[in-house]
Amino acid sequence: MMTLGNIRIVAIIGGSAAFLISASIFLAAIGRPPLTTLSQMVLYAFGDSYSLSESLVKATPILLCALAVILPARLGLITVGGEGQLYFGALTGTAIVVGFPAAPMLVLLPAMILAGAAGGAAWSGFAGLLRARCNVNETISTLLMNYIAVLLVNYLTYGAWKDPASLGWPATMMFPPAAIVPSVFGSRVHAGLIVGIVAAILLHIAVTHTRWGIALRVLAGNRKVAAMAGFDFVKQTLMVMAIGGALAGFAGICETSAIQGRLQAGISVGYGLTGFLVAWLSGQNFLRAVPIAILIGGLIAAGDALQLYSKIPSASATILQGLLFIAALAASGLAGRRAVRHG
Repeated sequence: MMTLGNIRIVAIIGGSAAFLISASIFLAAIGRPPLTTLSQMVLYAFGDSYSLSESLVKATPILLCALAVILPARLGLITVGGEGQLYFGALTGTAIVVGFPAAPMLVLLPAMILAGAAGGAAWSGFAGLLRARCNVNETISTLLMNYIAVLLVNYLTYGAWKDPASLGWPATMMFPPAAIVPSVFGSRVHAGLIVGIVAAILLHIAVTHTRWGIALRVLAGNRKVAAMAGFDFVKQTLMVMAIGGALAGFAGICETSAIQGRLQAGISVGYGLTGFLVAWLSGQNFLRAVPIAILIGGLIAAGDALQLYSKIPSASATILQGLLFIAALAASGLAGRRAVRHG
């Protein structure tokens, strides 16, 4: 009889094989040698220090948005609002910089980061309030709020916050040095990656080894029993949604400050949606989300490099990413069915 561990190993191997086969077929169909192209992707993603740093840059907002999905999922909530929370966090954090551009770093940088996290928390918390008090489906509300946040950023970058010196480009002024999130490793990788990894570890410990984690599991399983035990669904809903939103909002202001250097339209290339998929690929596990986010970040970085150096259309990288998600989700689903059958 296969154990649960063996089933997971088979799922990983099967998913990897399915991805390699489907990716090879796709690359051959567009006239690219599969083995050579896949080897180039690995090199462009992790082959040297620069490639690795670019992969980690892409992985950082994906990881933070994945955590913003995983935590509410522990309460049985399905949120797809990482993108909107990222954008709104970028907006509220930028408001501090636009309002006080000459403030010293010791004041401006913490205020900007706190405002970004608070913006994401408020944006997500509002959807949590609708769910807890009005029973509005959080999947629908967070999905719709994504569009609102993106349009708000567009409205301000095309309008009141547009820098006259940007030559028509929809963007704010460049952030002053006092408002730039510090980098690490002497590269473009910034402190947001460290915060994401630490947050994943702390949240894993919290939901696994504390009374709070027990409350989330009981509430997700049976709300009536949880109420008898003194666990408040409204309070916990607001808490997990706000904490998750704060992480996504933090990702937004870090991306704006450390990578873009200013707020502009299109600050995200679907990091919120990718984070949602990473969350589900990880099985809603905080620790497994870290390496998966780095893998997906590497795939995105490799796609950019392939477009630049090998003249492969950028859409090809998106298709390969989709094939990876499909293969992994299919393998995970089959593994789950076998686990139930043997369980």
